[in-house]
Amino acid sequence: MYARIVTVQTRPGQLDPASALFCELALPFAQAQPGFRQALLLTDADTGQAITITLWDSEQSQRASEADGRFMQQVSQVAPLLAQPPMMQGMQVRALV
Repeated sequence: MYARIVTVQTRPGQLDPASALFCELALPFAQAQPGFRQALLLTDADTGQAITITLWDSEQSQRASEADGRFMQQVSQVAPLLAQPPMMQGMQVRALV
């Protein structure tokens, strides 16, 4: 299993709208992709930071979800609400309970 982790810092007062966009746009997009398993949205209301973790069957399925540019289109929808560009990374999942 493989994970894509996206960390964002929202502008002041924009955490709720950014979270809503994730749930309304990005989550349904991810769910429709082959190999998608699960998603988490973690937020810190005090700092405005949010972390999304999407889980995939494999690194290949995670990368394929980005290949046609639609993933970056989803990211661009939330960009006006962010204080800085999102940081993305992929990691192998070693344990999931």
